[in-house]
Amino acid sequence: MNTRTPVQRQQGKLPAALKLAAMLIPVWAALALSGSAIAQAVGQPHDISGVWQSVKYSPKLEITGGGDIPYNDKGKELYAKTVAGLKDGSIRDEARHLCVPDGIPRILGNPYPFKVIQTPGQTTIAYELNRVFRIVVMDKPQESAHDLEILPYYSGHSVGHWDGDTLVIETAGFNEKTFLDATGAPHSDQMTTVERIRKVGRQLEDTVTVTDPELLTKPFSARFVYDQHPEVRLQDYVCGEQHRDISQVPGVTAARRARGQG
Repeated sequence: MNTRTPVQRQQGKLPAALKLAAMLIPVWAALALSGSAIAQAVGQPHDISGVWQSVKYSPKLEITGGGDIPYNDKGKELYAKTVAGLKDGSIRDEARHLCVPDGIPRILGNPYPFKVIQTPGQTTIAYELNRVFRIVVMDKPQESAHDLEILPYYSGHSVGHWDGDTLVIETAGFNEKTFLDATGAPHSDQMTTVERIRKVGRQLEDTVTVTDPELLTKPFSARFVYDQHPEVRLQDYVCGEQHRDISQVPGVTAARRARGQG
């Protein structure tokens, strides 16, 4: 017959429970550490979120290896007509008059800050300039050729995936309403781009390769570098109104002087 009171029996169970807890603590600690290690090993190389801004600005696309955009005869003729039209006013740079998106690769070199937002299945790039949002789908294939043809976008349709520590963004389905840069360099609706984005030290690098069988003799690449600015918040951007001061970005003042803007 057990003559111990309920309180005594409960007290007798405590040491056993404490021993079990003591045995489990190292297991819990190991699981926590392994989870942290996995997060550091997998998460950090893929973390490019935050606010970034170009380290310099050039109105003309700077081709990797130097030289000019490799236009074929049709491309050269169209480029010359566009430059002449921008000069005499018969063609307008609608990205600056109507705040439509700059398109790729022009927007990659813009001197205003932008923010990268990473969520499951999607990477969103929010540009302050013209309030442009690029949606990069990470968990679905590219749209069909039919959909790309009937639904062209200013910024194209983008899908992405990780190749090691590099985010690869493939974009197609562009309309023909944008320029490759601020000089009026044209492209066709057959253009496709592939961006390879990665962290290099504390900076972000975006190397874009442009292919356009209708206007180019061969693909070309350009490289853009950005500094991170956690202290910066994106501001509203409206055509015709005063915007943030970006004169500190190298190349901006020279470009304004060349356009006669001071």
